[in-house]
Amino acid sequence: MAVRCQFEGSNDIGVFSKLTNAYCLVGIGATANFYSVFEEQLSETIPVIYSSIAGCRIIGSMVAGNRHGLLVPSTTTDAELQHLRDHLPDKVKLQRVEERLSALGNVVVCNDYVALVHPDIDRETEETIHDILQVEVFRHTVGNNVLVGSYAVLSNQGGLVHPATPTQEQDELSMLLQVPLVAGTVNRGSNALSAGLIVNDWAAFCGFDTTATELNVVESIFKISDTPQTAITTTMRKALIDSLA
Repeated sequence: MAVRCQFEGSNDIGVFSKLTNAYCLVGIGATANFYSVFEEQLSETIPVIYSSIAGCRIIGSMVAGNRHGLLVPSTTTDAELQHLRDHLPDKVKLQRVEERLSALGNVVVCNDYVALVHPDIDRETEETIHDILQVEVFRHTVGNNVLVGSYAVLSNQGGLVHPATPTQEQDELSMLLQVPLVAGTVNRGSNALSAGLIVNDWAAFCGFDTTATELNVVESIFKISDTPQTAITTTMRKALIDSLA
C-alpha cells in the first residue's frame, strides 16, 4: 500500500527523492526517519542511495530516470557522478545532459517504456532520453501544462495526471502511453503531483497531507493494493470533489 511520509516537515517528498524499479535516490540531509521509510519498504529489492545534484538535495526535480538509466543535469559535479556510479546497479546507465531546461524531473515523466517531455526540450536531449532510458519519447502537455514532469506521475502499471486534464486528453494520453490514466491530486488537493508522490511498480510514497480518498486513487491506478480496479471511478470522482471543495 502507499506510505505517507515527510521530508523535514515538507510534504513535497517527490522534490527530495526519486523512485524507479531499479533504485531509489534520497536527497542528502534527509532525516534518518525519512530515509528509513524507504529503507524499510525497498532495501530488500533495490538500493536506496543518499545523493545530491549540483550540491542541492532537490534531486527529484533535477533528475529523470527509470530502470534502464538515470539522466542528471550538466551542473552535477564529478564527485556526485562518481558517487552515483558507485552505488547504482551495474545495468543502469548514467548520463549527464546539456539541457537549458535543467530541472529534468519537471520536464520529463517516464516509465520503463515511454516518456512524455516538455515540448521545447532540445532535440539532442530527446535523443539521449531515447537512448539511455530506452523509451519512446513524445513531446506533449498535460492539461495544457508544459511541465509534464510536475503534473504527471507514471509507472508501468498506470498514471496520475493533473486534475484539470480533460477526459478526451486523458484517453489520448492513455493510448499514447499504453497504461490507464486518471486525473487526481495529492496532499489534500495539490495538483503538483510529482512533488507529493513517487511510485514504482510495487510501492508508492506520498506526502503526509494526502487524504484517504487520494490514497485510494493512487493505490487503484498504480495497482499496488488489493483495491478493485472497478472502484477507481468512484474514488477518482471523490478525490476531485475533495480538491474543489
